[in-house]
Parts: sequence; structure tokens; C-alpha cells
Amino acid sequence: MNNITLYTKNNCPQCKMTKRFLNDKHLSYNEINIDSQPQYIDWLKEQGHRTVPVLTTEGLGTIVGFRPDKLRTLAV
Repeated sequence: MNNITLYTKNNCPQCKMTKRFLNDKHLSYNEINIDSQPQYIDWLKEQGHRTVPVLTTEGLGTIVGFRPDKLRTLAV
């Protein structure tokens, strides 16, 4: 199984939809909320990300935004 890290923030509809998708597929993930852990904001910017959700995996790379087409590859 891929190690999944999900960067989110409060009041983010796409973040909520991504979490719902992962939970519905019974995929475990480590959530980092940048509102409560702002030290990750600079790292996300350094990676070229200007929006959340950002989902990173060891095997499949990075998914930005709510992308059910890409998220489905995690559920296989």
C-alpha cells in the first residue's frame, strides 16, 4: 500500500471531497492541515503548489486538487 499524505486546509470543499473519497475507499492517509500546521506552507510553495488539497504518495507521485480519476488509481 502506498504511504499517503494529504495536505488540506479548513473550509476547503475540494479537501473535504478528497477526504470523503479516501475514506469511502478505506484508504488510510496522514492529514496535514496547513491552517493548524503552517510550517508546511513554505514546503508546498517550494514544490510549486499554490492550492490544496495536495496528495503525495511514495509510489504514484502527487495529485493536486480533487481528481477522482487520479484518486481511483490509489484504490486498486
